[in-house]
Amino acid sequence: MEALTRRSMQLLRMLYEKGKSTNTYSLHVKQSDLAKQLGISRQALNVHLRRLRDLNHIRTGRGFIDVTEKGLNVLGVFSTPAFVFIKVSPGKRGEVYKRIRELTVQKAFRVAGDVDALLVVERGKLDEVLRKLSSIGGVKDTKSYVAIEPIR
Repeated sequence: MEALTRRSMQLLRMLYEKGKSTNTYSLHVKQSDLAKQLGISRQALNVHLRRLRDLNHIRTGRGFIDVTEKGLNVLGVFSTPAFVFIKVSPGKRGEVYKRIRELTVQKAFRVAGDVDALLVVERGKLDEVLRKLSSIGGVKDTKSYVAIEPIR
């Protein structure tokens, strides 16, 4: 890995500290493949992409498309997630963690402390995730918290 200069590190740190945490979904796909999947021409796809980009619903670059936070909100996906804390029976941890990997969550962590796992879930998928967790043997308890708004 290439070492960064002091100035590059300073810039990276400043971008990080002054930046805002956002929720984006990135897709690395050829536009011709995307047009084919939609059943439209590449030219028609470009018209739609340009409109979405002008409305700040997406960002595009060479070989990628990002759905922005504004685009996610239009879809009913909110950047303020829900958090699910899970207590697991000690003898069942391996099986529970395996099943958690199959859930539709943004992030899943094993944690140390009063709970064994933490899930970061899109608010709209919270009920589905909790329903699936309730069917996993070895899940002793869950606690859910829904974020209201970012503080920073």
